[in-house]
Amino acid sequence: QVQLVESGGGLVQAGGSLRLSCAASGRTFSSYLMGWFRQAPGKQRVFVSTIRWPGGSTFYADSVKGRFTISRDNATNTLYLQMNSLKPEDTAVYYCAAKLGWTVNFVRVSGYDYWGQGTQVTVSS
Repeated sequence: QVQLVESGGGLVQAGGSLRLSCAASGRTFSSYLMGWFRQAPGKQRVFVSTIRWPGGSTFYADSVKGRFTISRDNATNTLYLQMNSLKPEDTAVYYCAAKLGWTVNFVRVSGYDYWGQGTQVTVSS
């Protein structure tokens, strides 16, 4: 089992920045995907970004490219999402997710095995 705990959400004005963290614990694995999804009120959970290991390849939704950066600290098993130039439409609950190994379905909720509880991000205009 893998446990994921997000933190770092909050309220920020449009144009501001936040950094989300996701602490992973439990089973260790050498090949994985770790990513972020978000869910706005009344909407489906959607892909934001993911990082593949080994290799460190990153993938982003078009809506966040150039503004968000995903990274991982392997020493502390922590995943990060640096969010800059935030917009009101970025308001959502952000979820950390993990997948052992690889899947071509990395933009789908069903592509991941483990989920965190979510952290709220609110961007005011």
